[in-house]
Amino acid sequence: MDMGKAQDIGRKLEDEVKDEIQSLKREDHNLRFQRSSGQRGARSRVGEVRRDIARINTVMTERRHAAADAS
Repeated sequence: MDMGKAQDIGRKLEDEVKDEIQSLKREDHNLRFQRSSGQRGARSRVGEVRRDIARINTVMTERRHAAADAS
């Protein structure tokens, strides 16, 4: 995991992170649709978007675990 990106995500508020993940999921859907319809485009972007989604989900899980441990 790119620690710089993970730290940036860690500094954001939960609402900002949720908005970002929704945006990334929309982009992932659009990229997959473009690929299935035969359009050529940013193939590497598909992997980047999926990794970003996974990175955000990891940070959110870490936050939930930290909150559970604190209580």
